[in-house]
Amino acid sequence: MEFTSLGRSGLKVSKLCLGTMNFGTETEEKEAFKIMDAALDAGINFFDTANVYGWENSGRTEEIIGRWFAQGGGRREKVVIATKFYGEMKTNPHDGPNQARGLSSYKLRRHLEESLRRLQTDHIELYQMHHVDRNVSWDELWEGFRIAMYQGKIGYVGSSNFAGFDLVKAQYEAKAKGMLGLVSEQHKLSLLCRLPELELLPAAEEHGIGVIAWSPLDGGLLSGHALHPIEGSRRSNNPERIERHRAQLEAFEAFCKELGESEANVALAWTLTRPAMTAPIIGPRTLEQLEGALRAVEIKLGESELKRLDEIFPGPGGAAPKAYAW
Repeated sequence: MEFTSLGRSGLKVSKLCLGTMNFGTETEEKEAFKIMDAALDAGINFFDTANVYGWENSGRTEEIIGRWFAQGGGRREKVVIATKFYGEMKTNPHDGPNQARGLSSYKLRRHLEESLRRLQTDHIELYQMHHVDRNVSWDELWEGFRIAMYQGKIGYVGSSNFAGFDLVKAQYEAKAKGMLGLVSEQHKLSLLCRLPELELLPAAEEHGIGVIAWSPLDGGLLSGHALHPIEGSRRSNNPERIERHRAQLEAFEAFCKELGESEANVALAWTLTRPAMTAPIIGPRTLEQLEGALRAVEIKLGESELKRLDEIFPGPGGAAPKAYAW
């Protein structure tokens, strides 16, 4: 496994991030334990989750990770754990109007305490805002994060689904308060979703924010199973989307065969070539899927390969404003 810094922080994380969204819904606890053990054995030390994972049973995924940590054997010490808050916790109906989605200091404090309890730990390395909330001031947010960091409950702050200008605003306000600011932004990015190259990636690179790519296989469409569905690939089996992108997917399949690599691993390897990239999130439902994804960090795409991928999956043309102006 290869490692890199998380944004401009000194924290070292693996170039693949283990996503746990399926744990407790698509993946039973016993299999989740096997996946996490195998990830550690393979050198993956970066695990991502969220307090809402488990969905109708929100919090279940964090509980599974917590029970895995509780087995000991250095599991907690070896893992950089990242979780998120913002959404409504369906399993905690007692907050009244403050139960709604948002990033208030009230939710930050309460949801942080609940995540710590479920994860069976006293600190979280990366605490992320799951979505932007422009109704909450950065004065409120950074003060809440400052307190949590002072208490030793979180190490770093990250964001998810922010726009480029939100990143700039966050860093400006943090600097005014003498704080490090955001070290990461978790964002949807794939060969089929390249819009972040226009504004988001340049902003992240300029401000020292590491990008964590979610859905790098675009919901399974780039997994190789869309054109040849197999049992368990239901997310990619969307006939309308497949037909819309059929020509691209067929060209991509042929290109990957030339390389002698799987479509999924080439798609993951491509994300690692993007500016400011820290790691794509892999979300295996089975141990076999995890083992298959490990090859991605070994694939090195040269200029000719990247040019061919640009031809198959045209992006926005680069960073703004050069992408659309003289």
